[in-house]
Amino acid sequence: MTAHVGEPHQQGLAQRLNWLRAGVLGANDGIVSVAAVVVGVAGATSEIAPILTAGVAALVGGAISMALGEYVSVSSQSDSERALIAKEKRELREMPDEELDELTGLYEAKGLTPETARQVAIELTAHDAVAAHLSAELNIDENDVVSAWHAAIASAAAFTLGALLPMLAILLPPAGVRVPVTFVAVLVALALTGGISAWIGGSSKIRAIVRVVLGGALALIATYIVGSLLGASGVV
Repeated sequence: MTAHVGEPHQQGLAQRLNWLRAGVLGANDGIVSVAAVVVGVAGATSEIAPILTAGVAALVGGAISMALGEYVSVSSQSDSERALIAKEKRELREMPDEELDELTGLYEAKGLTPETARQVAIELTAHDAVAAHLSAELNIDENDVVSAWHAAIASAAAFTLGALLPMLAILLPPAGVRVPVTFVAVLVALALTGGISAWIGGSSKIRAIVRVVLGGALALIATYIVGSLLGASGVV
């Protein structure tokens, strides 16, 4: 039987959507955090060197932090999944009859009659016992265990791409319009990332856009005020 056109029957679709959402959120973090830093420094001084230095430091530090956080998180998840896969393989070797009974019970719990559940369990076990048990018991696909290195690199890349926008917005325009241009560019970009995140998750685009734009605007206003106060006080 063929899949209906346009329906998401592809294996790993949920994981690809999660990766896409993580990339959008990583870019969003890069936009907001680096924009807040450079706008704060721009509030204290119009000199380009301090703004550039702070922006580059925020970009590099943020990208590394994102990569490390993602690496640790995904490593823990993938280690747990690999341990569960190894345990399931061992149980299938050592107690195949008990595992067949367990799989039958799982399909009975999903609404199949005992006879049908037994037949399904037998046929799936004959086809690929490990895959059948991982799917029914743990909702794991042995071929979909995420690489921690791939996740770390993707997270750092997304953050960096997002961070480049406020860097260019604050550095390229003349001194008198740097901050307004950065505000506009950042809020437009946040509206786009908020809309994309909502589209991926199937939630309200308007609510997501308003939420992320308001949050970004508050961050920019707060850091600009702090920078302006520090600059006016002569502390920096």
